[in-house]
Amino acid sequence: MLLKYYIFLFTIFFSLKGICQNYTTKTGFIGFYSKTPLEDIRGENNQVYAVLDPASHHMAFAALLKGFIFPKELMQTHFNENYVESDKFPKATFSGSCTGDMDLSKDGIYQVVVKGDLSLHGVTKPLETTGQIEVKNGKITGSSAFKIKPEDYQITIPSLVREKIAQEIDVKVQIVWTRNT
Repeated sequence: MLLKYYIFLFTIFFSLKGICQNYTTKTGFIGFYSKTPLEDIRGENNQVYAVLDPASHHMAFAALLKGFIFPKELMQTHFNENYVESDKFPKATFSGSCTGDMDLSKDGIYQVVVKGDLSLHGVTKPLETTGQIEVKNGKITGSSAFKIKPEDYQITIPSLVREKIAQEIDVKVQIVWTRNT
């Protein structure tokens, strides 16, 4: 499974590398949060691989689902075994682009619209959200927040715990890309 992940990342990296000088990271952040009156659930992953092509504004992300860390070990076990089935569907990916009034060759803060396809649990769906890109001293930082519904990705929540998991999950993304040399 890990080999498939690295082959996927290798393919993304080298397909974009031929286009122009890219920005990458292996330490991007994705967190998701579910808040209900019965329980708060937080899963965070600081090992997100991301590539950005500054010429076309194309971006791609990949995260191993087993890389999400939870405050309680039982939450992590349920997440991987019962919900996202990470042995069967080991990663989540996003491929898309950002648009807006921006010049990624100049320092500044830019409000953008991010559009693309999010793949999770064997299901790929279009995703459109807003975000912010900051260019500063040769680094590009991207951030965004959006919501997803587990059932949109065929993630089944058993009725026994349905009240403990929000119908819409908050997702936060924070990426700091650096130029490949």
